[in-house]
Amino acid sequence: MGRVDLDLWHRQERAKKLAAKANVDHTKKIRDLTEDEINHLRQEIEKEGRVEGDLRKEIQMNIRRLIEIQAYRGIRHRRNLPVRGQRTHTNARTARVRARRGRGKKKVLGRRVSILLGCGRVLSLFRS
Repeated sequence: MGRVDLDLWHRQERAKKLAAKANVDHTKKIRDLTEDEINHLRQEIEKEGRVEGDLRKEIQMNIRRLIEIQAYRGIRHRRNLPVRGQRTHTNARTARVRARRGRGKKKVLGRRVSILLGCGRVLSLFRS
């Protein structure tokens, strides 16, 4: 276990400011924090912005909005391709293969129906 400013957040300056607002010493080890100090830190983090489920929900809604208005980034999200301008000629093979195969979505499973045609040919169909 490390100090509060190293373990709680990757950005140390933000951690120091939040610890100061919560009246907690930022050099104190996390295992040495009291329940009261932990609650103060938690309240300050929640005051500052969205966390956990709310943050995920907001991000998903933003992506859905981009897809809906057919923005370039939305189209890239829909096709499961890199969104932030990365090259796809040589890199992002996984994304390109998924996009080519079926847009990264699961297949609907169905029954395979084989029909015997003349001349020994077999016509295979998938029916759901």
